[in-house]
Amino acid sequence: MLQKVMEVFCGPPKTKAKSTAEGGRKIKGKVLLMKKNVLDFNDIKASCLDRFYELFGKGVSVQLISSVRKDPANELRGRLGKAAYLEKWVSGITTITAGETEFDVSFDWDESMGVPGAFIIKNHHHSQFYLKTVTLDDVPGHGRLHFVCNSWVYPTHRYKYHRVFFSNKTYLPCHTPDTLRKYREEELINLRGDGKGELKEWDRVYDYAYYNDLGSPDKGEDYARPVLGGSQQYPYPRRGRTGRKPTKTDPNSESRLPLLSLNIYVPRDECFSQLKFSDFLAYALKSLVQVLIPEFKSLCNKTINEFDSFEDVHNLYEGGISLSSAITTKKLRKNIPWEMFKELLRDDGELLFKFPTPDVIKVDKSAWRTDEEFGREMLAGVNPVIISRLREFPPKSKLDPKEFGNHTSTITEGQMEENMNGLTVDQAIKSNRLFILDHHDALMPYLTKINSTTTKTYATRTVLLLQDDGTLKPLAIELSLPHPQGQRHGAVSKVFTPAEDGVEGSVWQLAKAYAAVNDSGYHQLISHWLNTHAVIEPFVIATNRQLSVLHPIYKLLQPHFRDTMHINALARQILINAGGVLENTVFPAKYAMELSAIVYKSWVFPEQALPADLLKRGVAVPDPSQPHGLKLLIEDYPYAVDGLEIWSAIKTWVEEYCAFYYPTNEMVQDDNELQSWWTEIRNVGHGDKKDEPWWPEMQTQYDLTQTCTIIIWIASALHAAVNFGQYPYAGYLPNRPTVSRRFMPEPGTPEYDELERDPDLVFLKTITAQLQTLLGVSLIEILSRHSTDEVYLGQRDTTEWTSDPEPKAAFERFAKNLEEIEKKIIDMNNDKKWKNRVGPVKVPYTLLYPNTTDYSKEGGLTGKGIPNSISI
Repeated sequence: MLQKVMEVFCGPPKTKAKSTAEGGRKIKGKVLLMKKNVLDFNDIKASCLDRFYELFGKGVSVQLISSVRKDPANELRGRLGKAAYLEKWVSGITTITAGETEFDVSFDWDESMGVPGAFIIKNHHHSQFYLKTVTLDDVPGHGRLHFVCNSWVYPTHRYKYHRVFFSNKTYLPCHTPDTLRKYREEELINLRGDGKGELKEWDRVYDYAYYNDLGSPDKGEDYARPVLGGSQQYPYPRRGRTGRKPTKTDPNSESRLPLLSLNIYVPRDECFSQLKFSDFLAYALKSLVQVLIPEFKSLCNKTINEFDSFEDVHNLYEGGISLSSAITTKKLRKNIPWEMFKELLRDDGELLFKFPTPDVIKVDKSAWRTDEEFGREMLAGVNPVIISRLREFPPKSKLDPKEFGNHTSTITEGQMEENMNGLTVDQAIKSNRLFILDHHDALMPYLTKINSTTTKTYATRTVLLLQDDGTLKPLAIELSLPHPQGQRHGAVSKVFTPAEDGVEGSVWQLAKAYAAVNDSGYHQLISHWLNTHAVIEPFVIATNRQLSVLHPIYKLLQPHFRDTMHINALARQILINAGGVLENTVFPAKYAMELSAIVYKSWVFPEQALPADLLKRGVAVPDPSQPHGLKLLIEDYPYAVDGLEIWSAIKTWVEEYCAFYYPTNEMVQDDNELQSWWTEIRNVGHGDKKDEPWWPEMQTQYDLTQTCTIIIWIASALHAAVNFGQYPYAGYLPNRPTVSRRFMPEPGTPEYDELERDPDLVFLKTITAQLQTLLGVSLIEILSRHSTDEVYLGQRDTTEWTSDPEPKAAFERFAKNLEEIEKKIIDMNNDKKWKNRVGPVKVPYTLLYPNTTDYSKEGGLTGKGIPNSISI
């Protein structure tokens, strides 16, 4: 009776396999996985139920699929072997690394099967597990066979199809064995989904949606945000679909999860590892302080929401801000889960906000204020991708004069030539000596909106001179506002020039701060979020929808997509949403994401290649005699110098890899998966750009290698350059203020008199406030941390990612090349003739160190290393 009841709930018991002694031949295998109850020690129910199922015959089965023998009764798919079950699930605890367990599996071998090319796995347990690899030890006629899986396998009732995994063979679609072709095609269909309904954690669906989940219109007009994507007004790259219901107020906006919920859908295999997610939660708590703002106000010292001196700022790193009030502790415990709350507790139980000392003030607390450091950070700081050569004087605007009026710069030759070391403006332009950090056109159309909030900022132009020693000397900063009679009347501008002493010196420091505010906001919104995180997500989605795991381009690109969808989803939930951390810490405030959509209008995919970017900005000129085909006009430009080395290494690796699988242009043209992938990226993933003429046609080897090189460059080196320098430089907010709250003091006003009396206090009252600083520094500390399980450029999470020896050898050459590049960078950093590599603050440029030294195993705020992907 008991047996019949168990068969109803658990199915028939496993059939005992023949032993070798009974005449059947066996092949042995190893299955490496992580149980859910290891990853989540609180899931006692899952652990007990899994043991119960095992005892009554319901376990984990593996069924091999032949790569050479067809089954006429099954649409000529590969012949299936007998199901084999993982052995000793209940008692076998063989830990390989933290949480990993290895199980034996024995297959009855049938000679007519031939070499297996895939397998079906069925999970009859109550809970999911993470399947890492399956290895067959001695397949007759083949030897060892390895399957790289790296996927969550949920119980069978969660799927309407079989979970199929392929061996580490690589096949173009046309070369796929007929026995595996149907499995390959059906797996892609499953991953695309049907576009319907809300997606659940076990769904393995990659699909597209607009950015229509940033606002909360049901909370009121202040929380409504425009839909980004799908319109000419607000074009945007697509994000991963979640399928949540629309809001009540606006049917075009998707409803949001509760503020502190991080359970936002992304395909389960795109989620952080348990180790990384734990690290993220530990540090993310600091960025959730907006729920505690009333309590913080009572804790700030004598002037609410203000730093009263630079000593107060330094106390953030040296002393910390105590939060040990009973009210605060009570509210923390009420609003935040214990696992997150305990991360803030010191041994004595006191809550403390204390931050690591940023590199920019470790050696010298005031060197950041020098003009040399101000210019150097445009070449080697957190945003070294904007500076361009000034090709005409005065600087011109590209804004439509019919709509915006005259926006030609008001900077004069006389204002600049006083500090040009005897050069004239004309001489400097002809000798390629003048450069500009220009945020005027990007910000001016939005300044009226932005300044209607608590922000009071300008659109800035900063002109600099390249000196004989390779350093940049700021010559003039122009601060512009829209004309008070309307934007069609042009701009109202003021120009400030360098000064060291007296109130003029204080005014100059403020002018540099306003320029830094522009650069900080543009960096976070455009250089960082839009140009790396947002633009790459469509490539992640399309690759999983259109390229099989067997495809060579999937194998090439997949490591560079790790964790990107998850970090982007978390960003939509707590960082870039209405009222989120970003809006509370950067000057565009509620218009931040809207502004990024306007800038996306000028995004051009081929110009994301580093050489193309440098040429476009005029900081380099074509020169076939040079190793990279161009000559840098600023020889001591650390980002560009190191970046070109990394770019060339990536390009060589991609060319060698692609040449192996695509020896002719015709093979590129005839690859149906590749063509579907590229069509979908252009027409859907970046659908608002589908009619642009600059998209590569994907008809030649060059099209393919250039496209893949750009994707890898954006996901690895470009993101590393604009992300991991955030805390070293911007962790000290006076150096990189994100908000300005007052306009420049005018002579004859009380504010100007105050500037004369106490310039430091006025500086601090002008830039980012105390509460915003706490929030902003918390955020960039999280973003600047390397995960302890990070995989860096030139590394793979397994050495058996492919069975083809030639691509593996090319990858080894790539890794060796990166080692040599790192040695070059270290030598240049130690060579004192390169002044921009270290600067007055004594911070060497290490953001494009590839991966080869011990820091890659440490994680944390190293400021070194290029992760493979946009993973934070």
